[in-house]
Amino acid sequence: MLFLNEKNVDPNLEEAFNDQELQWKVLVLDVKSTAIISSVLRVNDLLKAGVTVHSLIQQRRAPLPDVPAVYFVSPSQENVNLIVEDLKEDKYSDFYVNFTSTLDRELLEDFAKQVSYTGRSNKIKQVFDQYLDFIVTEPELFSLELPGSYLALNNPSSTEEIITHLCDQIADGLMNALMTTSSIPIIRAPTGGPAEIVAEKLGAKLRDYVINTRNSNSSMLENESLERCVLIVLDRNIDFASMFSHSWIYQCMVFDVFKLTRNTITIPSKTDDGKETEKRYDIEPNDFFWNENSHLPFPEAAENVESALSAYKEEASEIARRTGVSDLTDLDPNSNSDTMQMQDVVKRLPQLAARKSIIDTHMNIFAALLSQLESKSLDTFFEVEQDPDNSKTRSRFLDILKDGKTNNLEDKLRSFVVLYLTSTNGLPKDFVKEVEKYFTDNDYDISALKYVYKLREYMQLSNRTLQNKSLEDGSNKTAAAGNLSLSGLYGLTEGRLQGGVGSLISGIKKLLPEKKTIPITNVVEAIMDPLNSSQKNLETTDGYLYFDPRVTRGSHTKKPKRQSYNKSLVFVVGGGNYLEYQNLQEWAHSQLHNPKKVMYGSTSISTPGDFLKEISELGTDK
Repeated sequence: MLFLNEKNVDPNLEEAFNDQELQWKVLVLDVKSTAIISSVLRVNDLLKAGVTVHSLIQQRRAPLPDVPAVYFVSPSQENVNLIVEDLKEDKYSDFYVNFTSTLDRELLEDFAKQVSYTGRSNKIKQVFDQYLDFIVTEPELFSLELPGSYLALNNPSSTEEIITHLCDQIADGLMNALMTTSSIPIIRAPTGGPAEIVAEKLGAKLRDYVINTRNSNSSMLENESLERCVLIVLDRNIDFASMFSHSWIYQCMVFDVFKLTRNTITIPSKTDDGKETEKRYDIEPNDFFWNENSHLPFPEAAENVESALSAYKEEASEIARRTGVSDLTDLDPNSNSDTMQMQDVVKRLPQLAARKSIIDTHMNIFAALLSQLESKSLDTFFEVEQDPDNSKTRSRFLDILKDGKTNNLEDKLRSFVVLYLTSTNGLPKDFVKEVEKYFTDNDYDISALKYVYKLREYMQLSNRTLQNKSLEDGSNKTAAAGNLSLSGLYGLTEGRLQGGVGSLISGIKKLLPEKKTIPITNVVEAIMDPLNSSQKNLETTDGYLYFDPRVTRGSHTKKPKRQSYNKSLVFVVGGGNYLEYQNLQEWAHSQLHNPKKVMYGSTSISTPGDFLKEISELGTDK
């Protein structure tokens, strides 16, 4: 799009930016498209693509009559009118118009009519539906940014119209994601919930697309390989506990403890005079540390940041020794020195500086994480959630409630929800009453629990249980902890905390959790790799609906057949989380002989706090 929709542009942006002869241009966005772009491109990337100015379509913009403009906006009447206004004012030399998703026929005709009245239709060079109405933060993770979906779909006061409209929006968003992956998948979904409605609506849209474009060169059918992808649409109720679990994975912890949205981490901090402020850290696409460590357990990532810092220091001191300066900042990149050695050093300086900046960012994030871990005793919650059926766990949880802290009440409630939903035979009634009394005594809202209790009853009635299995291989078994006590982590003085992350490694290295699949991964394995799945999980997924949008005649759904797939797109209706995303990726990458590619998406990637608010409302309504 930034290269005016040329098809031969290299998908590697760096290469494309370097190879193309740049044509300077203006980029005009709206609020939605700004969100779509900001998670994958930075201002510097836009500049490399020849974008000198980018601004919102609603703002007053100075005319640049000699410069072409690329519009990337939502398909709304307001945006169409604003583009026509710009055309009337002769604001730019050429207009390249791109809509985030499909511009419907009526609006397209209105756009054409208005443009023809201006007498400047020759200036409209392109009009494209880009099918990009979703947010991507990683190559295999996306969100439709539809917060509150679970509440809307499960609220007794939601009208049929509200539910139908939301399911249409979700189906449209999924259609956009599939268009971007250029595939017409087999669709699988459980019956009797929002996932079924979404799957049916999406199946109809894809079927219409297949019929309408069968004879067109633009059809995805022309580009798709023979190997079919499977789209697995699931309801949030498949696994409620994972929305509240405390994870020990670096990325999950950052999302849980701080704010991670559109590849920006926001950490609360205080200024020197004690005022509340925020620090923001951008996770760039070239952030080598995040790419290599975000999926690792916190202790391992902490060890790696120390190693990265040591490696940087060694390289910096080696360069300083060779060039005879005491500090790299004393080097003059503009010096006229002709020595090959100095030229090599000067070339490496920008790379070293970028590496140091990334390491510093993660050192700061780890320091902030450790501070939160200590003040809220987050390790203890992770510990009790590992073994919900143990009476010692319940006793340990009651001890945690008596820690005298009120800054971790949400964490306490989350852990209780996890224990309640994951215990095999349910929790003793006196234990539940004691926990409820604790929250009531602390004036903490437990409306959410009313909904959780009903959900557990429903789960027992439907008997929807999936068998977990170990993801452990021989090389990892020594790292898994039999003893999950984290007491070694927090007998720390303030001074040791300030000493960096290294001093903690010895205390937390033995605390890696046992690697095992969670319910969503069990479903995906049963559908993608039935030969290696358990009979129990296969029986659960055999009852799922099966749609093939390529079959345009006869029955639209048919009895599923068990077959293997190497690629899948897994989508959760009602909110997703990083724990599921990481568990799916771990499973996919553990298939050494037959590697799988799994993309994960949801209506929104919801924080545990936000999701608690949603079900609190449902608890209040019931």
